[in-house]
Amino acid sequence: MNSFKALLMEEKKKPYFKTLEKNIFEDRNSGNVYPKEEDVYKAIELCELDQVKVVIIGQDPYHGKNQANGLAFSVNQGEKLPPSLKNIYKEIETSSIYSMGTNGDLTSWAKQGVLLLNTILTVKEGQPLSHKDYGWQTFTNEIIHLINEKKHHVVYLLFGAHAKTYANMIDQSKNYIFYAPHPSPLSAYRGFIGSHVFELANHVLENLGLGTIDWQII
Repeated sequence: MNSFKALLMEEKKKPYFKTLEKNIFEDRNSGNVYPKEEDVYKAIELCELDQVKVVIIGQDPYHGKNQANGLAFSVNQGEKLPPSLKNIYKEIETSSIYSMGTNGDLTSWAKQGVLLLNTILTVKEGQPLSHKDYGWQTFTNEIIHLINEKKHHVVYLLFGAHAKTYANMIDQSKNYIFYAPHPSPLSAYRGFIGSHVFELANHVLENLGLGTIDWQII
């Protein structure tokens, strides 16, 4: 299997995925679920397997109206920057020459090879982690396994305790992992700000001749 698209098609045939889709369909009929249906797989649509250079793992989408757009930590353009994303921008400004704007849409990162992967791909409005038992992690774990099997020299940026649990799924003999506290207000100043993780990722990519990421969002 050589693409996320092929993986998705295979997983959709499995009983757990049929149940997952049924549950989400019912939730959408009874209330708001984010992101919009057409954005659920945006992370793997904008950054296919052969393009992956960097993986950033999030937990589940923002649960406020009009925020989530299918990319971890990202919000639709025009939406106020959530606190975690604001701190991500602060760290980028702290450790680089970039000046970040107020646009929270990280699509340009995805198009450069940054897989912004939430481990849970949907959420009920106002109910964080409401879809954590629906089976999404079975699918997103398969994404990580596929990257690990087919790619090497991938840079993983793991923020916080949840993301750190994925380290044991990654072959560290052929990939690179940089850890940092979560960028939420509770932990951003306990080591996230000043971690230089985005700068470090680019140093690795540059040394490998893979082309660096332009982290600036304006």
